[in-house]
Amino acid sequence: MAGHSQFKNIMHKKGAADARRSKLFSKLAREITVAAKMGTPDPGMNPRLRLAIQNARAENMPKDNIERAIKKAAGGDAENYEEVRYEGYGPGGVAVVVEALTDNRNRTAGAVRSYFTKNGGALGETGSVAFMFDRVGQIVYPASAGSADEMLEAAINAGADDVQSDEDGHVVTCAFGDLGEVARTLEQALGEAETVKAVWQPQTMTGLDEDKAATMMKLIAALDDDDDVQSVYSNFEVSDDVLEKLTAA
Repeated sequence: MAGHSQFKNIMHKKGAADARRSKLFSKLAREITVAAKMGTPDPGMNPRLRLAIQNARAENMPKDNIERAIKKAAGGDAENYEEVRYEGYGPGGVAVVVEALTDNRNRTAGAVRSYFTKNGGALGETGSVAFMFDRVGQIVYPASAGSADEMLEAAINAGADDVQSDEDGHVVTCAFGDLGEVARTLEQALGEAETVKAVWQPQTMTGLDEDKAATMMKLIAALDDDDDVQSVYSNFEVSDDVLEKLTAA
């Protein structure tokens, strides 16, 4: 299991759940508003909006919140958000890609730079680490969607490239350009997925010891806590022993 997934598993057991959920809903609402403003407020005619709504539902975001985010775009009173990608290195030379939606590039860039600096890393130029990742489509289903063999067969029939299954669920990976078609085919066979999105998948992993992993977690936590940051991807991994120590800490 790779960096951010390990981090999420640890953080799931820590902190204030309500505060995390409120922050998550805010980020999901921003993506919905941006998607609706860039296209049409009809999810049937706007693939990006459809995916944003689907991902919001997967996180149990209330229907009223979703509708309010769409109406905000339709009403013309939404902020003009810009998509920005930041790249840099964390402790131990870990590669980090940060995706943000911001209405003030200077504010967001300054904040992101400070998170890296304060946590043993450094913000780099655009393209400095992206070459270490592949841009792919990722479709997540719960474990109840089917057995590993059933998921593999459905994924192959849909044109996906890979499936990873465990007790937590199934993660289907496909080419970025095929995401929409693969997701539609899987939905016809298995029902609606938990999440459908484009992600940065690391080509190789960077192992960290306990101290560097703890600092890396602080960096990701700081980035995740920023309202402008939508997603964080990294290529760090830790051993089971280190993961157990971090979880118990």
